[in-house]
Amino acid sequence: MTNLSESRSPSLPRRLAAILYDLLLIASVLFAAAFVYTLLVQGLLGADLTRGLAGFVFQLYLVAVILGYYLYFWSAGRQTLAMRTWRLLILREDGAPLSSLEALRRIGFALLTLAPAGLGLWWMLFDRDQLTWYDRLAGTRTLLLRKGAARSDATQKAP
Repeated sequence: MTNLSESRSPSLPRRLAAILYDLLLIASVLFAAAFVYTLLVQGLLGADLTRGLAGFVFQLYLVAVILGYYLYFWSAGRQTLAMRTWRLLILREDGAPLSSLEALRRIGFALLTLAPAGLGLWWMLFDRDQLTWYDRLAGTRTLLLRKGAARSDATQKAP
């Protein structure tokens, strides 16, 4: 577990940079996932992916890929590539890594609070602990790791 009282919260520009970087990575993952789906469904079945059931399933598949991306990287103390680059780590309020269910809850709260012009993120500028709305609702914290600190150092169990 990490001592949260000694950890700093990342700045808004750092968070925005990580979000932008993650969006670029997700776009490339979606491109590859759409290619595979198109080959299988359109190539083998000849289905039109722009309408009907095949189109609806395609959209659900892409949403599932995005959810899977964040669930995999946010749970069990892992970080997305963008989070590693910008030295960010998401933990529970008690300093423990997120479970899959907690990561899913955080995704849901992020979608709800970011929808109105990103207010859930901008709130950190006014929050006494620099927490976003979705961090507050999900019971999580985004931490800035020290330079040179390995992810495993930040998520090790306390003695």
